Amino acid sequence: MGAVKCSIWGVAGLVVGTALAMPAMASGQPANGPGIRIAADVPEPEDAQFVPEASNVVPATAKGATDIRRNPAAKAAAGTYVCPGFSTIDDAVPLTAVLDDTFIWGTFPPYKVGDGNGNINWKLNPYDNPSWYMWFHSLRWIGQSVTAAAQGDAAAMARMTAIARDWVTDNPYSWKADLGAWESTMHRTNVLICVRQAVLANRAVETLPAEYAWLDKALVDHGTFLTNNWSGAWNHGTDESIALFGVGCTLNREDFLQLAQQRFATGITTSIDPQGGTNEQSTGYAQFNYSLWGRAVDAMVNCGTDPGTTINQRRVLLAKFVAHATTPKGTLQQIGDTDTVKTYNIAGTPLEYVATAGQSGTPPAERVGLYTTAGFAFGRSGWGTTTPFAGESAYSLRFGPRRMVHGHSDHDGLTYQARGRDILIDPGYPGYKNSPWRTWAKGPLAHSSMTVPQSADPMQATKLERYTLRDQADFYELKDSPGVGVNRTRAVLVVRKPDLIVTLDRATATKSQQFQTLWHLPSDQNVVIESRSVAVARKAGENTRTVILQVPYKQAIPAGATLVRKGLTRPIQGWHYPTPDLRYQAPTVVEARIGTSASILSFLIPLRANAKIGYTTRQSGTTYVVDLTVDGLKTSIGVTGGGSLVRLA
Repeated sequence: MGAVKCSIWGVAGLVVGTALAMPAMASGQPANGPGIRIAADVPEPEDAQFVPEASNVVPATAKGATDIRRNPAAKAAAGTYVCPGFSTIDDAVPLTAVLDDTFIWGTFPPYKVGDGNGNINWKLNPYDNPSWYMWFHSLRWIGQSVTAAAQGDAAAMARMTAIARDWVTDNPYSWKADLGAWESTMHRTNVLICVRQAVLANRAVETLPAEYAWLDKALVDHGTFLTNNWSGAWNHGTDESIALFGVGCTLNREDFLQLAQQRFATGITTSIDPQGGTNEQSTGYAQFNYSLWGRAVDAMVNCGTDPGTTINQRRVLLAKFVAHATTPKGTLQQIGDTDTVKTYNIAGTPLEYVATAGQSGTPPAERVGLYTTAGFAFGRSGWGTTTPFAGESAYSLRFGPRRMVHGHSDHDGLTYQARGRDILIDPGYPGYKNSPWRTWAKGPLAHSSMTVPQSADPMQATKLERYTLRDQADFYELKDSPGVGVNRTRAVLVVRKPDLIVTLDRATATKSQQFQTLWHLPSDQNVVIESRSVAVARKAGENTRTVILQVPYKQAIPAGATLVRKGLTRPIQGWHYPTPDLRYQAPTVVEARIGTSASILSFLIPLRANAKIGYTTRQSGTTYVVDLTVDGLKTSIGVTGGGSLVRLA
């Protein structure tokens, strides 16, 4: 099998519902009215976030900010809350589709969801996809009708209000029992505010006409729902607080404004920690949160609230976190629920530097970003000042708190780039639909670490025991318990000149186990097992190969100690999801042991296709030394008596 498109084809005919050919991209009637202010889209993860039958509340764990202040006497005029836009969801749904009651999202075919007059069947989910259903209920897909209605388009005005009112009529308060309607409340609240602004613009009035009283009642219902259902200190809670603030600003409801302000203060210090790390355990959501908190600041400033300095101080730190999390290719390290995505160019921040490959802006001062609270280490050979930016090597290493929010069980896991390409990858994530694929992607077997596949995943915290950062070698030691009765220690040494990674995985168990150190490789690699201790990966025709070498250390290397798994489904192994709708076979090299203990000393060495490698071993006092030659460059790696990895020469 090659690439697999992960779309689920549904059945038409559920009262109203037909899969359609793509409608023409007509723009509707010419715009004549004044229009409304619409904020620039904030790119955000596209998939639904709620998990059925699971808590989606993230409690705040840090003391809240104290510098966000609202002046109760400052009565901002209705409408000073800027329409937040539709986050690109409307880009795929031209006005002609909205006028035809057709919803389009993702890679799924367009689907007629109404009767052609704005009477929508809100129970439809033809592709059995939670994200499709959530964005359907968000109303963001009618965005082009909102824009056109605000500019004087009568047909767009009629269809916009018909669809919005139909949702309100068919989904009376409270809609909490409907997961998709619940999750999309914050998005739909903002769309309803935009609809209200479009009505005022279309009618050229400042007061909402009486026939639209249902719209203000719907906003009060949404504000009440958001008051009673706050998701806490993560992006969902922040989005909810912005929407609640928007209702308060639009309707001059001081109670909504004050509560939203309080939640901003409560959430910011947990969402972004004092080091700049994210509690969401996802690089993609870290990037999103930078923009989201910026939107929160804008909303407060526009509606009479002083946002203080804490939020922007934390955003500055978060921007540096995301810069450190950027690969030499200009993409984010794919950690947690994260697509393969470019880093955004945010002028005046380190993100400008990494997004432009060093062509403008200023990089972080540090070569290594170490986030001990959130549990991330990001390192690189440099920032492209003496070597081309894309030619630097870079890595990530995970540890820290147990899995939560958008994180995976990826502790001890590594990603690595060198020689202008990915060497080690994270297999990504397949979206939020509950399935064996999501279970695998979140679990420990989908990450480059030592695993115990016969043990249930306890999702334990992993402690960073010690570390040393030097110009030519970064060392880390991590400890945890990946299974009942199992203790695991991983030592990692990232070497430069020559570029390579050394790991020492040691584990003990109270009963016999399978121990597997896994190395997840890019989908373009072909792997050849050359011996029980050597695997070689290479893309055909490319002048780079990766040698994965086991060196005996306190344990003989048994027959069958090096295996490769690719494209397996029972059990799932050897795949990569660059995005939730794309799945590729990708080789996983397995270094295997069986027993009550394991000691696996591994070298991952990217080098020229025809370059040679050689090594010898010796004992120097209590230190076990591997003298290594890589493409003519010599270095010596020591394993001390205490288990540290050191570069000796």
